Order: sequence, then C-alpha cells, then structure tokens
Amino acid sequence: MEILLLAGTRPEAVKLAPLALALRAHPTLRPVLVHSGQHEGMVEQALRAFGLAVDTRLDVPPRVSGGQAELVAGVLPAMDAALAERRPAALVVQGDTATVLAGALAAFWREVPVVHLEAGLRTHDLAAPFPEEGTRQMVARIAALHLAPTERAAAALRAEGVPANRVVVTGNTVVDAVRDIAARDLPPRDPALAEVERALAAEGGRLVLVTSHRRESWGEPMARTLSAVRHLVADHPDVRVLLPAHPNPAVRAVVDAELGRVARVAVTEPLDYPDLVRALSRAALVLTDSGGIQEEAPSFGTPVLVLREVTERMEAVHAGCAWLVGTDPELITKTAAEVLSGSLRTRAGASPYGDGTAAATAVDAIARLVTP
Repeated sequence: MEILLLAGTRPEAVKLAPLALALRAHPTLRPVLVHSGQHEGMVEQALRAFGLAVDTRLDVPPRVSGGQAELVAGVLPAMDAALAERRPAALVVQGDTATVLAGALAAFWREVPVVHLEAGLRTHDLAAPFPEEGTRQMVARIAALHLAPTERAAAALRAEGVPANRVVVTGNTVVDAVRDIAARDLPPRDPALAEVERALAAEGGRLVLVTSHRRESWGEPMARTLSAVRHLVADHPDVRVLLPAHPNPAVRAVVDAELGRVARVAVTEPLDYPDLVRALSRAALVLTDSGGIQEEAPSFGTPVLVLREVTERMEAVHAGCAWLVGTDPELITKTAAEVLSGSLRTRAGASPYGDGTAAATAVDAIARLVTP
C-alpha cells in the first residue's frame, strides 16, 4: 500500500524524512515522496542528507505572484490528479504550509485518509502565526489521523472535539532527524560556516546562530530583531554571528540592509541540513523565529531566544530551553547578554519533543489506520 508523503518546504522534508525511512522498513507500506513545488530545490536538498529523493513532482504551473492563493490554486488540481492516478492508502501532510492545506483538501475530496504529522500545535490566535495557525486548525477538521508531537498538542486536539482514538502522541520526528544527522558529524560544506569555525578555533569566541523568515516577521519586525543582532555583536567582541538567509526577496533585502556590512556577521545562503545541525550543535545561543529550531535546539542543550510574541511550541519555554523575547531590540539584547554571561541558563533534562522514536510510533499508527 502506498503512503504519499507530501512536502513543499525544507522543514516539511526534514520532518518527513525519518517517517519515509521507517516506512521503507515496513512489510506492507511503501512511502512515496511527493514534491508540491512550493520551494524549488530546497526539498531535494533536505532529502539528500538522509539518502532520499523525491519520487514524484506535482505538475504545478510556474508561479508569478508567489502568493498563497496562487500556490494553492496550482497545487490543488495537481494533487488531485496524482491521487486519482496513484490511489494511495493515505496522504501524510506535515505542519502548516500552503502545501499542507492544498494537499489535505485534495485528499479529503478524494476520500483518501489524511494523516497530519505534527498535529495539534496551537496559539489560538489566527493572527499569530499567520497564516499557519489557520492552516493547522482547518486541517484538523478533516484529518483522519492526528500525529501529535507532545501531550500538550494532543490535549489541544481533544479539547477541540477530535476523538481520542484518532490522536496519537508520537514525539516530533525532527528529533529523529537531528539525532541521525548529528551522529554522522559531517564536516562543513558551506564555505562561510567553515570560515566561521576556523576563526573561532584560531581566535576563540562563541557562535550565535540567527534565523528569521516567518511571514509575520517581514518588514519592520525583522528590521528590529536584526538591529538587536547588530548591537549584540558590538557589545560582545568574542561573538561571531552566522545568519543563513531565506531566499525570499522580502527577507533578503532586510538582512542585507541591516547586517550586510557588519563585521563578524556571516550572511549565507540557506544551509544544507547537516550544516545547520552542525551550527546548531556548536552555537552558544540561537535567535530564531523558526518553529523547527525551537524543537531541534533542546537536543543539544542550546539556548534559544524566540523572536516572536507567541509560540505554539511552549514546551521548550516551559522546559527552560527557550525564552520568548518578541521583536523588542532592548529585550533581545538584554536576554542574549544574560545567556552569554551565564546568568541565564537552560535547565538540564531530556528534550520535551521526544526521544528519537517518533517515526516508528507514527508508522505503527498509520498501519493501524490503513489496515482493514
């Protein structure tokens, strides 16, 4: 029985990769990795790190505006055609992107069971994160199986009326992914990361990893957070910043304007996943609005400042692994200084997102769903 795994962005591919590998080992289920075309090249880049490749790509027209409506309008009929041709036992969607919404709708209309990986994350505020919160809530209404990463996420689903027998707590597959890649200890491929590592080895100092790309961060909020990064570098002469910039022009323009000429700041293209894991494991501090990094960092005990006003991943905050600082430059620089000085520390303990067995648990749940 074919299980389609739909990915359109790199985070989706990273979190689906452990599931694809676990499904390969199942005697009756066969994973088929489908690329929606949302982010050109980045899905393939992520999958290569795990020895995987896209099995089929949707025939989606070239995008002009880059808007959500255009993307969904392209993916829906293409996904429908793929489902009609392949007749899979289930479709797995991961997270909260436009690809997820289009894929889930197409499968629901074809009466193909929708499996939502990383289900149940909630802020209960449709404006933050936007539009991700809305996507998650809409997909929850039509999913046949909800693979929740934590008990908190499962409780949110049950509170919304999802039957308990359709919710399974798996842990987050990103923990499986990050452990897999970290264990390989691959050398850096990106020249900027390699140069930062050489400089730190020669001169001493600490690495601060910065990522910012979410839609609600675009424009003035991102300018504020990056100005805080500029002050952080000025205040801490031993710090070197690595900032892998998202390729979206709205993001790159702000990054270049705020940090493009700042000493000890390396702005790079998006890193291969092994390079990102390497940087994350070596960082003294991470500043990010990324959901995935909030989940990955606790595996290394790396402290995280969350550049958002709210987060649907409060488990890391409650566990003492992360701090919500929003986009206020003063709060960001103050909290970062406290972490770097040692006056604010992460609490020791296991990752709140699981122990690296999420994919195996998810496969068992999918098998029960599709087996008569």
